[in-house]
Amino acid sequence: MDGGSSEESEARFAAYVEALGAVLGHADRQQPMHDYCLGLLMPIERKSVEPMAAVTAPAQVAAKHQSLLHFVGNAPWSDAAMLDKVRELVLPVIERSGPIEAWIIDDTGFPKKGRHSVGVTRQYCGQLGKQDNCQVAVTLSLANRDASLPVAYRLYLPEDWAKDQDLRHKAKIPEEIAFQTKPEIAFEQIKAARAAGLPEGVVLMDAGYGNDTELRTAIAALGMSYVAGILTTTTVWPPGTAPLLPQTRSGRGRPQTRLQRDSEHQPISAKALALSLPKEAWQTVAWREGSAERLSSRFARQRVRAAHRDTELSQPRAEEWLLIEWPENETEPTKYWLATLPEDIAFDRLVDLAKLRWRIERDYQELKQELGLGDYEGRGWRGFHHHATLCIAAYGFLIAERGALPPSGPGSSAPFSRSVIPEDYRPRGAADPTRTAHSQLDRDGAQTAYRRTRQNPPEMLLLQCTDPQAAQNS
Repeated sequence: MDGGSSEESEARFAAYVEALGAVLGHADRQQPMHDYCLGLLMPIERKSVEPMAAVTAPAQVAAKHQSLLHFVGNAPWSDAAMLDKVRELVLPVIERSGPIEAWIIDDTGFPKKGRHSVGVTRQYCGQLGKQDNCQVAVTLSLANRDASLPVAYRLYLPEDWAKDQDLRHKAKIPEEIAFQTKPEIAFEQIKAARAAGLPEGVVLMDAGYGNDTELRTAIAALGMSYVAGILTTTTVWPPGTAPLLPQTRSGRGRPQTRLQRDSEHQPISAKALALSLPKEAWQTVAWREGSAERLSSRFARQRVRAAHRDTELSQPRAEEWLLIEWPENETEPTKYWLATLPEDIAFDRLVDLAKLRWRIERDYQELKQELGLGDYEGRGWRGFHHHATLCIAAYGFLIAERGALPPSGPGSSAPFSRSVIPEDYRPRGAADPTRTAHSQLDRDGAQTAYRRTRQNPPEMLLLQCTDPQAAQNS
């Protein structure tokens, strides 16, 4: 592996997993966690329990299968505590290349053929681009321009599942889990992250969340800024316009308490405003380096007030930015955002923050393609979340390695294109790969790196990831 020996990487992995094991509750869960995370990092096509058992213990597949199955599906360790520990170990690595800039909320779908797995119903699945049977999980990621890490992850439980006691019993859904909309779940995750004192950033969201006026209002009430995607039909008050203030009445009649509209005071859609802008309002703005060249597009921005249901208010909403993207080759604008960023923010900085939401797409791509986020085959609530938590834990290790090993040191955002464990790696004691299909790592070999940490304390190996200079000086 470039930038460091395989043995050094294995030792860091063992130290990382050992540190995470502090929240498992029982020492006998340490080895299953090590093997499960190792299986997620191995270059196998599917990261479900049986293939991972075969690749981590080819001589004891049945026993390892049962061990991993119990660990991920039944063992009562805390997902929240594990994600907190991952964040504690990995965020310092991310922040070496710059402070956290964004909190990104989003969801991701997992197509399912049957309807027995927890939370499966016919709903929109982004992976398929249409409605179909799937599970959907809501996530919160912390990001800067070089890396991002999911810090919260929860299954969206459709209302029919939430109300069906038989389905709840079969999937072992905790009693305290009630129906919540996706924006409600996302806002709970934001509040929990704030309560934990995580480094704050601008909340970024696509139109699936950003068009929810209550969510935007609640985020603003926390004192946090947002850049929220909205639909073309979202109504706004253009510059120089506003709803009518409540009027005091003389004589009889109840005084007005809410904003008013008349034929001359009406909001317009974001699209109508965009199409009304003069040519000089549009500027070409670049935001980051793409795979071939710097990405750029045409944008315009206007100070507006959101109009949705403001006739239920007594005062107009505060002004915010309406940012609009209209690529040169398109017949009309393609994207719209509302942003509560300062009025004097630079145009390119506003665009840069709006576009930083792409990091969540990188999270999902790597978690699914490299780490098997969608490969879990169990049907229960606990197993669904345990598997995802362990995928995020393994992803955290990749982020730590990316930040620790040259040439992917601070400032580099090049992703791992393959498992951290080389495909041709065969530890001592593993069967010959020409004779056994699942022979890349047996249990004895999987423990080799773990035993190596007995000679180098885990804290020192982790320090090498988060602060190589400090480790060298120790």
